[in-house]
Amino acid sequence: MKDTRDSETQKNARRPDPIPHPSPAQPARPHRGVEVLGDHGDEGRKAFYIHIEALPGMESDVVRMLEDILHCVQDEPATGPWYAVRYSRSTFGIFEVFPDLAGRQAHVDGGGGDIFRDVERMNVILAYPAQVYRVDVLLGKEVFA
Repeated sequence: MKDTRDSETQKNARRPDPIPHPSPAQPARPHRGVEVLGDHGDEGRKAFYIHIEALPGMESDVVRMLEDILHCVQDEPATGPWYAVRYSRSTFGIFEVFPDLAGRQAHVDGGGGDIFRDVERMNVILAYPAQVYRVDVLLGKEVFA
């Protein structure tokens, strides 16, 4: 008899991409602001990829939230490259890099983390919890040519 648990796990696996999970047409309410995915990993350069889906009509509020986060990270010595991106009208992302585990944790404990811990704000503007993926940085180009 074939074990179907692995195929069921693969079907339910989340992907770090601009495809919303779950569909914003049926958001799970209320939510807690963020869902953190992935392992801390070994020591080395770290990053977060954060997938964000705005509720319809709240896109400009999400842009304001991204601006607020950028203001926080400006003063974080261990936050390196930081980018907010927009995939579509309602789908956004953040990619941010840290030199190590301690730098990434300092960011979580700082102002940017405080913004995501504001569950009331997140529930008003997001279709579902922001999906925060812990990732390792394998290779990179640090400056523009």
